[in-house]
Amino acid sequence: MPGFVREKKRITEPNMCLSSPLMQDHSKGNHRSPSQATDEIESPLLPGLPDDVAKYCLALVPRSSFPSMGGVCKRWRSFIQSKEFLMERKIAGMLEEWLYVLTMDSEGKESHWEVLDCLGQKHRLLPPMPGPEKVGFGTTVLNGKLLVLAGYSVINGTASASADVYQYDSCLNCWSKLANLNVARYDFACAEVNGVVYVVGGYGVEGESLSTAEVYEPDTDKWTLIESLRRPRWGCFACGLNGKLYVLGGRSSFTIGNSRFVDVYNPEKQTWCEMKNGCVMVTAHAVLEKKLFCMEWKNQRKLAIFNPDDNSWKMVSVPLTGSTSIGFRFGILDGKLLLFSVEGDPGYHTLLYDPNAAPGSEWRTSEIKPSGLCLCSVTIKA
Repeated sequence: MPGFVREKKRITEPNMCLSSPLMQDHSKGNHRSPSQATDEIESPLLPGLPDDVAKYCLALVPRSSFPSMGGVCKRWRSFIQSKEFLMERKIAGMLEEWLYVLTMDSEGKESHWEVLDCLGQKHRLLPPMPGPEKVGFGTTVLNGKLLVLAGYSVINGTASASADVYQYDSCLNCWSKLANLNVARYDFACAEVNGVVYVVGGYGVEGESLSTAEVYEPDTDKWTLIESLRRPRWGCFACGLNGKLYVLGGRSSFTIGNSRFVDVYNPEKQTWCEMKNGCVMVTAHAVLEKKLFCMEWKNQRKLAIFNPDDNSWKMVSVPLTGSTSIGFRFGILDGKLLLFSVEGDPGYHTLLYDPNAAPGSEWRTSEIKPSGLCLCSVTIKA
């Protein structure tokens, strides 16, 4: 589970946005009556154009301009936050894929989220996340937004597990608070499957190992408990494959050492089943082209690739080209797997694995890399 240290400047408001001139003008004493606000919501997106044409026009705007667009009016802001906007962008062929990386400085004192595009160009730093600093939290992507869930924090000398969930809107560049989990936890597994988010296992408020699981429905902003695991599990990770939730790695109270069991949840049947051929002590993982890529602590010069169609594993050797480092974190960009070194070597070149390249040419180096040590990353298309 990743951890981070907040920057010295602490911001604790529940909704924080980077300011743009438009947004600043909008907020400085410009109080409007309810009728004016209603007129704004019901007014056309672009005067003189049907809404379907206006929506297509707005979908053509470059992604870097979205935060400024969100400050124009409530209708634009609401549209940019919607699933429909992402669909319009997809239809227009305008979706841009950016990599969001949580990085730590070389001294291990401060961390921040930064944004890279497929060329490795850094677009912005994210505004600081609300709430206290945490470790053991989870991250996932839902409807083009980054979710940071739960975790473990120390406030005024008191340590506790958290049930907080924060959402970063990648289009408007701002954070907001979502509904709390039913069960506070840290060092757990989480993943998006079929448009909802699952959290599973971890440690609870008393440090007890958990078997509970719950699901988040974005349309209602509500968490609902589902069938628990057969055994408590912690330090694990999860992913969505073929419409099912897979929970791998970590430890279980029913096993000695690290667990090779894979817990699989079927949302249609709302039941768990079990496989026995998982990975142990996984240090990095990512899903690419409907397959799971893992790296185990004991064998960090090989990629373990899981195919859910036949429940098989394939091992691929990691070349020494570019670095002699044996520790990596993963990122996904443009259908390729990026391997970021966990060593602080400034001369290191990121390793890139292309699963669709001709045999023998799958590996090469890339100039894409974060400014600091990569703790975790997510890919968001918008």
